[in-house]
Amino acid sequence: QVQLVESGGGLVPPGGSLTPSCAASGFTLGYYAIGWFRQAPGKEREGVSCISSSDGSTYYADSVKGRFTISRDNAKNTVYLQMNSLKPEDTAVYYCATDFTVYPGQLCSSTYIYTGYEYWGQGTQVTVSA
Repeated sequence: QVQLVESGGGLVPPGGSLTPSCAASGFTLGYYAIGWFRQAPGKEREGVSCISSSDGSTYYADSVKGRFTISRDNAKNTVYLQMNSLKPEDTAVYYCATDFTVYPGQLCSSTYIYTGYEYWGQGTQVTVSA
């Protein structure tokens, strides 16, 4: 059974850091692109970052570029999203997602993140507040 489980969210002050993780089970994470998305109350879901399976290309939304870093640990079947210099506007539920159907090259590149991923985790809350 395919499962994605996010953890590592929390409450941090502005300027703080968090590193949510996305643990996969039921499949080998290193073979597939993984995306991180977020959704704040009253706002549409936003693609934040992704890492491709083919060449390790990474994508970052302009709003997080230079502050967030995505990485994968294939031995632990886990993807991480290191978030530094957090701002109140980063407050949201963060989700990881993957897809087995769409051609891998169409899921994630340095300039693009696919938004219709097939499998989603339950999300982890990130709150940035003083």
